[in-house]
Amino acid sequence: MDASTLVKVYVKIRDAKAAKTKEMEDEIASLDEQLNTIEAELLNLCKTTGQDGGKTQFGSFRRSVKTRYWTSDWDSMYRFIKEHDAPELLERRVSQTTFKEFLQANPDKLPEGMNVDSRYAITVTRAR
Repeated sequence: MDASTLVKVYVKIRDAKAAKTKEMEDEIASLDEQLNTIEAELLNLCKTTGQDGGKTQFGSFRRSVKTRYWTSDWDSMYRFIKEHDAPELLERRVSQTTFKEFLQANPDKLPEGMNVDSRYAITVTRAR
């Protein structure tokens, strides 16, 4: 096959995939709304009855406290982590863009144990 045909087919498949993804995202969003409504009703039931859960013939439910933590001041957070020697407070993930920029500026400073995978990729853009 020639490049023109391959790009045409690629764009057609990508569009079909995007349409199906959008359709599924819409369906999932609707289901999530329904689940959220039911969860709110069950939380209200727990609040009004003073119970933390219960059993039914279809399954059981349990109320629990879920807590999230985040910062709006990363400079303070980094100082806090250094001050308390607590790097474990961060998740183990390397920022791809920032690390690439660091290596471009410091090509001789690859940390021990760092893995790098580079490969060619194709990017297809639609004709305008």
